[in-house]
Amino acid sequence: MRLIQNTILTISFLFISLTASAQYPFGSKVTWDKHSLFIDNKRVCPVMGEVHYSRIPENEWEAEVRKMKEGGVTIIATYVFWNHVEEQEGVFDWSGQRNLRRFIEVCKAEGMPVVLRVGPFCHGEVRLGGIPDWMFTKKGSDGKALRMRSEDPVFLSFVERLYRQIFTQIQGLQWKDGGPIMACQFDNEYRGRGSYLMALKRIALGIGYDLPFYTRTGWPELATPVPFGEMIPLYGDYADGFWERSIEETAGSYWKAFHFKGQRTTDAIASEQIDYSNTKANADEQQYPYFTCELGGGMMTSYHRRVYLYPEDAYSMALVKLGSGSNLLGYYMYHGGTNPVSWAERLGKSEAEGKYLNEMQRTVATNYNDLPVKTYDFQAPLGEFGQRNPHFYSLRPLHLFMQDFGDLLAPMEAIFPCADKEQKKGDNSYLRWSYRANRQGDDSCPAFVFLNNYERLQHLTAKKNVQFNVCGVKFPQKAITIPAGAMAIFPVNIDIDDTHIDYATAQLVAYRDGNIYLMQIPGIPTEISVNGKVMKNLKPNAKPIAKAKHAIYLLTPEQAGLLFSEQTAYEDIAFKASFTKVKESGAPRTITIGVNKAAEEPTDADFEQAAVYRIEVPEEAGQKFHRLLSIDYRGDVARLYANGQLIQDNFYNGRPLLFGLWRLPAGTTQLELRILPLQKDMPVYFPREADTTPGETINKINIVKINN
Repeated sequence: MRLIQNTILTISFLFISLTASAQYPFGSKVTWDKHSLFIDNKRVCPVMGEVHYSRIPENEWEAEVRKMKEGGVTIIATYVFWNHVEEQEGVFDWSGQRNLRRFIEVCKAEGMPVVLRVGPFCHGEVRLGGIPDWMFTKKGSDGKALRMRSEDPVFLSFVERLYRQIFTQIQGLQWKDGGPIMACQFDNEYRGRGSYLMALKRIALGIGYDLPFYTRTGWPELATPVPFGEMIPLYGDYADGFWERSIEETAGSYWKAFHFKGQRTTDAIASEQIDYSNTKANADEQQYPYFTCELGGGMMTSYHRRVYLYPEDAYSMALVKLGSGSNLLGYYMYHGGTNPVSWAERLGKSEAEGKYLNEMQRTVATNYNDLPVKTYDFQAPLGEFGQRNPHFYSLRPLHLFMQDFGDLLAPMEAIFPCADKEQKKGDNSYLRWSYRANRQGDDSCPAFVFLNNYERLQHLTAKKNVQFNVCGVKFPQKAITIPAGAMAIFPVNIDIDDTHIDYATAQLVAYRDGNIYLMQIPGIPTEISVNGKVMKNLKPNAKPIAKAKHAIYLLTPEQAGLLFSEQTAYEDIAFKASFTKVKESGAPRTITIGVNKAAEEPTDADFEQAAVYRIEVPEEAGQKFHRLLSIDYRGDVARLYANGQLIQDNFYNGRPLLFGLWRLPAGTTQLELRILPLQKDMPVYFPREADTTPGETINKINIVKINN
């Protein structure tokens, strides 16, 4: 490949290596208070990105961790799925993409701290929530069926064995050893007695886990509490949920994620299994820092609910969480993945014998939804095959801001000027905004104003005659209009060495190498007051817009999304894929409703009646040039096979089926695609982007760059 000049940006100052401000030195002192984490006695506002190491081939880990770091992620979170490593009782498999130690070593080499989510129950849309099938054949200490996630000594003995095995993988890689493992989470979305979580922690400590802090999910409400300080509760929110029982657009309470509010908990996560009607805020909640571990970076599609996420969804939620007081943004997922080949699958077992590792309603437990067999792309900032999606870029300025100004932001309290407004879905009657300041009412204190004129699938209109009066500063000088869809963070009374930003109607992004970078918000006139001097109607330019002690640059959103990026553009090589239909679909299947009252996905046998296409791909497209196969189709469910093995599947929602051609066995040039047709009046939610005309077809097939 011939290296060519990157034509996306021509402003030379943008191409600067990411500085050490994003790195946390392993082994340094880590503490916390009610506001934030401290690293070496400095407040930090980390960005945590979830990636499941066992859902990515091991030879891709290094490149993918680097991409996460490039996206502004400063902590990696990952589940250790029990049934990925002990699918057969007593046989632990830590090889290949299940090699946890190797993944942690990659994170260490890349300077990325790690939060391990060790289960035993993880969920993660894995078969039985990650608990192996064989556990459900065991008897408890009372001689009855073993109760999972309980304090039964029999169950805890299996947990101890699991935790010991995990410890063999991480020994010498804990934070105190100079390794990257900073914390771990026990179980997930647990609603019982806090004593169970404490039992898990005692087991871990007895084995030798010794980490700066421990976490749990802050939802649902525990039946009895965990003693204060033992585990930091982490929260979350999503723009939409595949788990929602309704098949209507904008069902559920996901709209609340687009409103600034002081309450940390949500009633949207796992709403198909958790009753939030009597949930109360924990009295200790405000004494912990406000961190998230499941802020929706995207969303999976289930069979009955084919959610289609937009880049603005993730950005708006993240900005609202910061404006509501959060000091750690933890995305689930930040990087998509693919379910690994199971032991049962390799042996040709049937679906009834646990052939696949996806969640589905036909299993004995954790059978809330039917998920794809293979894909776990999640429409995340980094997709299943490492492709950088649009919100990878749009979120970067927010993450750079947290890296460079986190110590200033962290102790600021969230203040809600619109607290007297009743929050309703799609409410367009006022501008949604908040601000964070060190001391409420102090006329000279620094502050950040957060505004959000966006809500998923709602039509918020422009808001006219807007001026802000925050910490003694009224700005801009004349009232402005905030356009529909606008989201922004405006600085007020911010000192950067000898430069005082009185206010700006542009977003503060970064301070590096003596330069200050701001991002223009589309549709909002840029007015900046620096050291008492007001500058109006500013435009992005390669030259500084102001020079005090520091040069101040104004960027477009596109430029800000690539700030400090070292991406390189390469000459494109055109590849073509051809396809031929070799079999028409047979009789349509009967769509059944499962035990949890949602439509069930098709079985292997159902695909005997699928339409069949033969696809020809050039071998060098994947093996040499690292290209993605993109299949734009219409249908109910599509499955892709290589040499008779299922390698990818897709629940149709209007987006193409993708597959990384480099993952094909060497010499493979022919693939088979099977598509089940859409039927009339299916009990399924399809987004507005999907063509639901009954039948099936391939519209086109492209071989595209992955944007590496």
